[in-house]
Amino acid sequence: MKLLATTIMSLFLLASAPGLSDQARAASGSGAPPVASTEDSPTISITRAGSQPSAQGPAEYFTGTVTIDPLFQANDQSRTSGARVKFEPGARTAWHAHPMGQTLIVTAGTGWIQQWGGPIEEIRQGDVVWIPPGLKHWHGATATTGITHIAIQEQLDGKAVEWMEKVSDEQYGKGVVNKSKEPTTAEKMIGDFAPKLVDLTDRVLFGDVWERPELSKRDRSLITVAALIALNRPEQLRSHLGRALDNGVTKEELIEAITHLAFYSGWPNAMTSIMVAKEVFSKRDSSK
Repeated sequence: MKLLATTIMSLFLLASAPGLSDQARAASGSGAPPVASTEDSPTISITRAGSQPSAQGPAEYFTGTVTIDPLFQANDQSRTSGARVKFEPGARTAWHAHPMGQTLIVTAGTGWIQQWGGPIEEIRQGDVVWIPPGLKHWHGATATTGITHIAIQEQLDGKAVEWMEKVSDEQYGKGVVNKSKEPTTAEKMIGDFAPKLVDLTDRVLFGDVWERPELSKRDRSLITVAALIALNRPEQLRSHLGRALDNGVTKEELIEAITHLAFYSGWPNAMTSIMVAKEVFSKRDSSK
């Protein structure tokens, strides 16, 4: 009897509580109206990876090879859109501006960005770039390294970008000139001791072999790092780990490569290599 009384009292309190009377009547079978259909209610939307086709950047607005992967579009609830954009070496946008500004999240590689009247600046993996509304600018890959970034922007009156003239080879070439002022690694190490070896290293190895399009720089970095691990060449590995990061290979991928090679090149080689990687990654993180 005590349990029955408690149950009746609970139903009474539910039925008399504001906003809960319909539910209480439904629970007691009193003929409350059915719950409204949820067919028109908002739901979570998932766009699966690879479900949206890639597109080549239109030649009218881009120079070089550019691949655009749409991520999300503006809709009735949001004016924001986003895309993943990959620039091959030498590729770039035309001059343009965004009425509501733009955010770039660099996910791989190294590139350049320049605002009208300003210097060409380097951007690399992990950098987040904010471009203010209405600012004339361009961005893209360097002359020797590709870059991939996620671009996020809002629409104003249905428009997210205003395209302008192409970036000329002369304008783009200023980035090459600026970069060339910095001595190469080979020049720093042995420039005054073995200039011919420096010339062969910079002009043939990195100027020709590494520039061949049959393999991406990312793939060449993975191959080179794997060979140096197997041969137990820690000094050369140190510089090529940094180059691999610049070419879009992630820290996690490099650590996994070393772990994998422990079973093929030997544990001592892997342990030496992992300590070199730890040092290189630490210096790279502290310099950001």
